[in-house]
Amino acid sequence: MQLVEKKDGFEIWQGNRILLVHSPKNPCFYVGRGEETVEMYRGNFQMEDYLTEKIPLREAVKEETAQPGVCRYRFQDRLLVEIAVCGDTATLHISGQADAGNRLWIRINGEKEEAVYGCGEQMSYFNLRGRHFPLWSSEPGVGRDKSTYMTWRCDVENKSGGDYFNTNYPQPTYVSSRRYFLHADTTVYADFDFRHEAYHELSFWGIPGQIRIQEADDFLSLMEKVTAYFGRQPRLPEWIYRGAILGLQGGTKRVFDLVEQSLEKGIPVAGIWCQDWEGKRETSFGKRLQWEWRWDEKWYPGLPEKIAEYEKKGIRFLGYINPYLVKDTPLYREGKENGYFAVDGRGGDYLVDFGEFDCGVVDFTNPDAYEWFKGMIKKNLIDFGLSGWMADFGEYLPTDVSLFNGESAMVEHNHWPVLWAKCNYEALEETGKLSELVYFMRAGGTGSQRYCPLLWAGDQCVDFSIHDGLASVICAALSAAVMGNGLHHSDIGGYTSLYENVRTKEVFLRWAEMAAFTPVMRTHEGNRPDTNFQYYDDEDTMREFARLTRIHVALTPYLKDLVEENAVRGIPVQRPLFFHYENDPQTYQIQTEYLLGEDLLVAPVYLSGKDEWEAYLPEDAWVHLWSGREYRKGKIKVAAKMGEIPVFYRKASRYRTLFENIAGR
Repeated sequence: MQLVEKKDGFEIWQGNRILLVHSPKNPCFYVGRGEETVEMYRGNFQMEDYLTEKIPLREAVKEETAQPGVCRYRFQDRLLVEIAVCGDTATLHISGQADAGNRLWIRINGEKEEAVYGCGEQMSYFNLRGRHFPLWSSEPGVGRDKSTYMTWRCDVENKSGGDYFNTNYPQPTYVSSRRYFLHADTTVYADFDFRHEAYHELSFWGIPGQIRIQEADDFLSLMEKVTAYFGRQPRLPEWIYRGAILGLQGGTKRVFDLVEQSLEKGIPVAGIWCQDWEGKRETSFGKRLQWEWRWDEKWYPGLPEKIAEYEKKGIRFLGYINPYLVKDTPLYREGKENGYFAVDGRGGDYLVDFGEFDCGVVDFTNPDAYEWFKGMIKKNLIDFGLSGWMADFGEYLPTDVSLFNGESAMVEHNHWPVLWAKCNYEALEETGKLSELVYFMRAGGTGSQRYCPLLWAGDQCVDFSIHDGLASVICAALSAAVMGNGLHHSDIGGYTSLYENVRTKEVFLRWAEMAAFTPVMRTHEGNRPDTNFQYYDDEDTMREFARLTRIHVALTPYLKDLVEENAVRGIPVQRPLFFHYENDPQTYQIQTEYLLGEDLLVAPVYLSGKDEWEAYLPEDAWVHLWSGREYRKGKIKVAAKMGEIPVFYRKASRYRTLFENIAGR
């Protein structure tokens, strides 16, 4: 990269292309003022901004600086920007002056054919070009498509329908097809707007301290730089490759009876995940958990003995936790007595409605509260014998709470999921369990890459809807991947069942065949287990699920190599096609296929009633996994009966024998 100084401005060049330009006629910075209105209802946020001022900063005066290689510009006594360009990186340090206001916009040069990805984990659109993306951690919404009945009804009844940009995991970072990434070092509300052909306009409800732009020669090298900056995920524990993690609940007898039935049907089982190990409550949404994080002896009698018994068989036990505590329980009272919860503006109790029950928010900015909760994870989960857990939520921090560190909750909100991830990470690190245990999260932000060993896609609908069903998981995995989250999975069959929408056998099996070609297979009974199809509901499904899980286990040598590459280089396990086929323009628009490593191309069947499926193959010699037929570049159609997801391997792959053996299972 190069910084070119002009008489009345400057330009930053990436090779022979302009990346950032400032002149009186073409300013790159704007400042202004706005008055926001924020409403939250059960993790769903309504954000509005009444803008009173937006001023282009046309005049940039260069000032002297003692730092070599740094140029300082003062923009109309409102902004002070120090620009450092060195090798592959340009860094802009931004300081607001007395009259800077509380809003900032920066314009980055765009190109007509450019594609843009990232902004955290996005579930509707992989290429973000042509849309804008508000970046605020929240519930992703149900349906997430304003044209559907499901989203309309959820909006009307619970303000929970969501939109295409709602996500548990936003991040003010994007990756360009021009082979650079841009990151804004801030946690304030932001909106990244990619609708303009000539530029990308990034807006912030505050002044970001730094903008970092870093380039690379190719996408794999770029991913190494992305993850070197944000951090890399640790390796998965060895036991996780032994089979599926069965999501079961309902008490000791029911759970372990179902495990035995699964083993009898030949299903390889790596783990048993019981989200209700701490007890349960009934709500209108469905069966919810008792949010007090310790073993419920009445619900799970004899659980410690069962955990030890099944660990000897090579099967681990996993639980559930989140960073809130339900009111009027012993742990809640302990936290309240010690001042460990966020409070209201007058220092009084602040309780959050999570759907017919109220909870206190553990204040992670209070070092004592942070250590208390981390200690609870060590004692009540790790010492108890859990081998992992769902570290749920993290996106609910209200904007009107008062925090121990004195920082505004508007600033801390997007940071909260990372603090939550770090708390779990340190509990494992300090007990020496990082290589042995695993937790999985849905919420995230800048820095989650290091502290979240396994991402999960959240609460999809139990259907084939494009914005909130099976297809959305593919998009989520790819967008998370370019942000440096290379280990991703989902609830097989989805989670959210509302109104007349229930999981069918077809949805479950199509989801399961895709999950076989991801890093981790895990089932979930969903929010309404009794009315939704489960893998154990008929013999045929158990037989087919056993086969798919055996295929997943057979991929272990390949998956382990990919997980190692993710840990060492930051190259994700599930990858967009253009990571390895950069010269193929069509690969930059594909969000319903992915590469599993370099050698497998997976094209999931994400619609109902299909026995044939069209896939796009980039230039290579590809072998259809199930038929052995060879294909070259282009759109092709293959048979796609249930259980034979369209998968292709590179003919030149060194894993070819492994793939050929899998095809015969």
